[in-house]
Amino acid sequence: MSEAHFREHKQSSELIYSGRILEVRRDKVRKDGVEGELSREYIRHGGATMVVAQSANGKLILERQYRYPLDRVLIEFPAGKIDPGEADEVCAARELEEETGYQAAHWQKLGTLHPAVGYSNERIEVYFAHGLKQVGQKLDHGEYVELVEMSYSEAEQAVFDGLITDGKTIAALLMVRRALGIC
Repeated sequence: MSEAHFREHKQSSELIYSGRILEVRRDKVRKDGVEGELSREYIRHGGATMVVAQSANGKLILERQYRYPLDRVLIEFPAGKIDPGEADEVCAARELEEETGYQAAHWQKLGTLHPAVGYSNERIEVYFAHGLKQVGQKLDHGEYVELVEMSYSEAEQAVFDGLITDGKTIAALLMVRRALGIC
């Protein structure tokens, strides 16, 4: 089945804002069968990785950290932005070590998330890591992270109880099921 009738064609693009981790753009587009130009505002993001790490006792490593836009502490899997030119798997290993203090012997890519498709091109590459070795946290300046270990079922229950509300973490719980043999 053809997807040609869904496509929109960029006519022009305007940079509205450029910051350290994102750009805001406004594009004028045309769509076959639609009269006139349409406007699309969206965020361009360089991408990120997220790691679902399993400790030797079988528990998942999550973290509690403050999120300024929500003005609250959330429970999430370790994640961070991909630096320009950095390979996804290198970013995942770097973020795991920086935020949790662990290095992993075994890695498996679980897939890709697009957390806000209506207004952003952001992608999050999700990895499963196990065979962990503690090497010490290397947090960024001003970053504070408290580690939390939960079994898969405890993490799932925390979603149902409203304790885990981060969308990427909730999606990653679904993605890791097969790697953990839960399917």
